[in-house]
Amino acid sequence: MMKIILGSDHFGFDLKEIIKEHLQSKGIEVVDIGVYDKNPVDYPDIAVAVAERVASGEFERGILICGTGIGMAIVANKVPGVRAAVCHDVYSAERARKSNDAQIMTMGGVIVGPELAKKLVDVWLESEFQGGRSLPKVEKIKMIDAKYRSMAK
Repeated sequence: MMKIILGSDHFGFDLKEIIKEHLQSKGIEVVDIGVYDKNPVDYPDIAVAVAERVASGEFERGILICGTGIGMAIVANKVPGVRAAVCHDVYSAERARKSNDAQIMTMGGVIVGPELAKKLVDVWLESEFQGGRSLPKVEKIKMIDAKYRSMAK
């Protein structure tokens, strides 16, 4: 059974709650790491917590929601081993998985409405990495990741 880690800042709180309920209604186990109310929080704190747990292998996939999804994606992609993609339309949600093997999807709580967000999550979860011409590109991403990880030591 798939287990998803989910997090948001205060701008993404309402949409996070909707997505959490949607995932649970499908029998998917959800670990919600916050936020738990609309009090302001710095999105990097949430993004790095989700990304680290995905990178460690504890979770296969994660979902992050802030105002635009952009900040969460930027931060999550700083964690070695993570590929996070902003998904605001069905095609990008599908390609994030099929072409880029993204383990984390991010969305904007002030951009994406609840019904579209549920559809994006469904498409993203149903899509699997297709390999093919995308495989060497993702392998290059992993090599770049490894290069900079080793430089940071």
